[in-house]
Amino acid sequence: MQFEPFDIVVVGGGHAGAEAAAAAARLGCRVLLITQMLDTICQMSCNPAMGGVAKGQIVREVDALGGWSGIVTDRSAIQFRMLNLSKGPAMWSPRAQCDRMLFSLNWRQVLENIPGLSLWQDEVVALELDGNAVCGVRTRMGHTIPCRAVVLTSGTFLNGTIYIGTDSWQGGRVGEAPATGLSDQLRTLGFEVQRLKTGTPVRVDGRTIDFDRLQIQPGDEHPAKFSFTDTKPLAEQRPCYIANTNLRTHDILRTGFERSPMFTGRIQGRGPRYCPSIEDKIDRFADKDHHQLFVEPEGWHSQSYYINGFSSSLPLDVQLDALRSIDGFAEARIFKPGYAIEYDYFPPTQLSYTLETKRVECLYFAGQVNGTTGYEEAACQGLMAGVNAALKLQGRAPFVLSRSQAYIGVLIDDLVTKGVDEPYRMFTSRAEYRILLRQDNADQRLTPLGHAIGLADDTRMRRVEKRVGEARELRRLVEATPVVPSDVNAWLQEHGSALLNQKVRLSSLLLRPELSLRDLAQLAPEVSAAVSSLPADVVQDVETAIKYQRYIEKEQEVANRILKFEDIPLPTDYDYFLLDALSYEAREKLSKHHPATIGQASRISGVSPADISVLLIAFAR
Repeated sequence: MQFEPFDIVVVGGGHAGAEAAAAAARLGCRVLLITQMLDTICQMSCNPAMGGVAKGQIVREVDALGGWSGIVTDRSAIQFRMLNLSKGPAMWSPRAQCDRMLFSLNWRQVLENIPGLSLWQDEVVALELDGNAVCGVRTRMGHTIPCRAVVLTSGTFLNGTIYIGTDSWQGGRVGEAPATGLSDQLRTLGFEVQRLKTGTPVRVDGRTIDFDRLQIQPGDEHPAKFSFTDTKPLAEQRPCYIANTNLRTHDILRTGFERSPMFTGRIQGRGPRYCPSIEDKIDRFADKDHHQLFVEPEGWHSQSYYINGFSSSLPLDVQLDALRSIDGFAEARIFKPGYAIEYDYFPPTQLSYTLETKRVECLYFAGQVNGTTGYEEAACQGLMAGVNAALKLQGRAPFVLSRSQAYIGVLIDDLVTKGVDEPYRMFTSRAEYRILLRQDNADQRLTPLGHAIGLADDTRMRRVEKRVGEARELRRLVEATPVVPSDVNAWLQEHGSALLNQKVRLSSLLLRPELSLRDLAQLAPEVSAAVSSLPADVVQDVETAIKYQRYIEKEQEVANRILKFEDIPLPTDYDYFLLDALSYEAREKLSKHHPATIGQASRISGVSPADISVLLIAFAR
């Protein structure tokens, strides 16, 4: 079989690969997505959910830019919850439980219907190079496929090794072969290659769980959704459940430590700090008498349940005995055991902000090959890599997001500047501008940028403009509406709020944390009519903007002040050992990473504010 030349080949059909292929094709490139199994495109290898704290913000950002993860999630969801509602809006994070099989099927349908995008089931074993640039790929079936750029999104498959107790074998997922050859070739090209580890829990037959002994966890009474498009919110939902381990569970798990690949040193790669295995948790937190588990259905009609929090690589007999010691699981049967997987990744300091590698031109890395963990982190990297590969081939300016523009900007800046020594997971605490980077305003922040490069369509842009206009008018009305003490004090007393002693604007009352805009609308017929006629997200936009105005303005001022120096460029080939005024550590770090800007240099560990001052004097002109 002869393959015609493609503009871009995307290697891997996970969340990063799907977003990369879709984005590049929608920007007008001829794209080929190569994956070992077309039937497992975007398979939810671990938990059957999208979103969560900070991760939900990323999915909404991907959607706002014109990506597909939010749309596919809405089409596949079986439960929706907005997390952290007891905290401020900057912490609110959407999360959707999904039907695993439906999620994969929906992504397959999306990819098959994008013009210019082709699919091929095979394995890429080597890159073809023309000098220092990619010019094609070679596959396991013996095909050489010419292309102008490659996006590598191989997930955990690069030289993957699976562990259950004392048993181990090569694999990218249970039942699937690893990807071999690419790591070795890239190592010979000068790339640094290291190992990381992740894991997954048992899947349990729901017919053997006594749900009456578990705590039910329903979805939101009025579920929202991820996408800013016209996807439909859930009309019905499946519940999740909460269980708890106990001291007997912990004792049983400890009996397997001597056969644990983690404790015996057979696994060398470091695992995710914030999603440890159950054996790691009881070892690190020996004083705890229980650990919470989330029992999550894997589909509308599936009896398979994912036991979130029970990830393990212990022997199967230990996993089963420990599981059956948990209240509600005495008769549990396992569909699939928990296991650990160790795999190759490439420290991401070897990348530029576009996710193009520094060593090989037109080669991009995205997803777990960069040391991240999570579908959401992978999806946003895939989108950015696919976009930038397409823009480069079209001779257009690169598309890079700053830390004050998006969580995506925070993630990529962290990766290429600081690197990783454990699987990287996004948290709201990583973002210094999280009041600006809320999940509810992702479309207002990013859809104009996605539209400008041709990724977000005109319909999306008109929807954002309409929402912004409606919010502007409602805010003007709220800020202009007066209230007098004699008209509102009785109502304020009923609502436990301090009485007024002078006339104020309605917006002043909205600053009180105990009052909402929908509450206050009752005090003014014109405002009430406006609020009742507008979508809930527009009303929430106005309430957030007024309540948090001072915090938002302060954070924006800080961001603007830092941006004055952020984008001052640094030479890519400068010998920093020539600057004697720099500390020796700074000279070492700067020479190793060669940051592109002053801002990037300022976030490298070991580069002090005094060193930044030296760089400003040397290069600010």
